[in-house]
Amino acid sequence: MTDVYRFRRRRKSAAMRDLVRENHLSCDDLILPIFVQEGISEPVTIDSMPGVVRYPESQLAQAVQSAWQLGIKAVLLFGVSEHKDDTGSDTWSDQGLLARMIKTAKQAAPDMLIISDNCFCEYTSHGHCGVVCDHDVDNDQTLANLQKQVVNCARAGVDMIAPSGMMDGMIAAIREALDTAGFTHIPVMSYSTKFASAFYGPFRDAVDSTFKGSRNTYQMDPANGREALAESLEDEAQGADLLMVKPGVAYLDVIKDIRDHSSLPLAVYHVSGEYAMIKAAAQAGVIDEKAIVLETMTAFKRAGANLIITYYARDIAQWLQSQVAS
Repeated sequence: MTDVYRFRRRRKSAAMRDLVRENHLSCDDLILPIFVQEGISEPVTIDSMPGVVRYPESQLAQAVQSAWQLGIKAVLLFGVSEHKDDTGSDTWSDQGLLARMIKTAKQAAPDMLIISDNCFCEYTSHGHCGVVCDHDVDNDQTLANLQKQVVNCARAGVDMIAPSGMMDGMIAAIREALDTAGFTHIPVMSYSTKFASAFYGPFRDAVDSTFKGSRNTYQMDPANGREALAESLEDEAQGADLLMVKPGVAYLDVIKDIRDHSSLPLAVYHVSGEYAMIKAAAQAGVIDEKAIVLETMTAFKRAGANLIITYYARDIAQWLQSQVAS
């Protein structure tokens, strides 16, 4: 006869529950996104994302150092540019915002993993993720520009490239450009399964986006699970070192499916809308913010994610430190 009480016995005490816990969250899992804006002298609050700011360049070093002191090992840099044009050419200038951010962050915390978000939406006047021709993004022209961008990032000292534009063939193009320029050691974390999601709204406030329209022709249909897997496996075949699913909470099934079919490290992006919903509910007093956040992050780990990109990274690091101290 089955011993039905064995489950209860394993839950009897906190020590026993800790001993048999299958998934654990640590600071080593966290990647902190940081927004940097040109032309400001003080942080700018983002109303739709309470607790998140756009830093002036003069405060980037301090922001990176404070994250390192909390035990966070990686930051993902986003620029809010004052030098936008049709192609995002500021991103392949060694004097541009993207290169300057990388240099500043790397100098501030040499052991921190500095990751560049490699796209054009924050640097183009139209807000699309590449070169626009006939009201759509020209994939191949964008790839050529992306190659210039990633080599510029490598020369600035970036530790990891993270292309987020969902251009077809982007990983092969990036790997070719990096290798040809002598940067064979720099890994690529692909936004390999990125959905055309409604959860990105607050992010557009964060980067002061001028975007109008949709990205449905190059980002993924949220209804497609099999295609989601195929997208990530294609990027793996092209040479991606890490894969990513974005957003997270509504796509736990996709995370699990990719984990079942790939052994590559897998990241998940807990995006701006997911962050903002928790913040709004917490401010309304209807949820326990800390408990909800930690449960959400643990769900990502349970589904198979190794790394979590989240605006809650600082809070989580502090909560984890408090748990250790107690």
